[in-house]
Amino acid sequence: MCDNHLVAKPQIVSLDGMPRRDVLRRLIAGTMVLGVASTGACSSVGEFLAPSDADLVPLAAEAWEQTKKETPISRDARANARLQAVGQKISRIAPVQNASWEFVVFDSKELNAFVLPGGKVGFYKGLIDFADNDDQIAAVMGHEAGHVVARHAALRAGQQSATQLGVALGGAALGGLPRDQQEMAIGVLGAGATIGILLPFSRNNELEADKLGVDYMHTGGYDVKQAVRLWEKMGAASSDRPTEWMSTHPNPETRIAELRSYITAKGYATF
Repeated sequence: MCDNHLVAKPQIVSLDGMPRRDVLRRLIAGTMVLGVASTGACSSVGEFLAPSDADLVPLAAEAWEQTKKETPISRDARANARLQAVGQKISRIAPVQNASWEFVVFDSKELNAFVLPGGKVGFYKGLIDFADNDDQIAAVMGHEAGHVVARHAALRAGQQSATQLGVALGGAALGGLPRDQQEMAIGVLGAGATIGILLPFSRNNELEADKLGVDYMHTGGYDVKQAVRLWEKMGAASSDRPTEWMSTHPNPETRIAELRSYITAKGYATF
């Protein structure tokens, strides 16, 4: 989940002057992307520049506390009990060292959930109500835990640093052109890198988290086929979403196909 999977639209922005807490929150949400110079450099430099958990976790804790202050928390006892039970079970399975897991149901009708480094997981009540059973909640919880295990937030932050470097170098190389031509060229560079590099990177993160989540579901004794069923429901419920190549997230159809293939290949279930 992590953000609005159905309508996520990236923005090309500058990090200059933006509070670090806001940078983190937007990186987690997958709504902030910048241009980069080349695919190979993006991957290697992005990994090299990825911040450590020691850097990210305190920022995440600050963003989490702010979110809890700004967003109403659900008092629905049943929804909270379901989330706590599933969250505790999945968190014991996911291999995250020194995590301080916390699970909160926010009082919103959104079909959404998100995670911050360190194990802070937020579910919107709309998603709890939308799920047919706890197995489907476990599919989302496993997905969120997968993001933490794979350090996707850190890798995304590293990617942002790499893109800033790439755009700066690209701008310097265009220094001899008139200003209007420079701006046009940098805009094309940024748009091409966004569509060709950063958005596929984000979509791959989502698919990796889906598969890790299925692993945790299986270990926890949940019905992994319900992960597929959840995305079938999501697909049926979505009427307005961007074309996949313009989105930070795969379409439900892609996720369904990938999950079916992975579940079958792992021998977890048959369809």
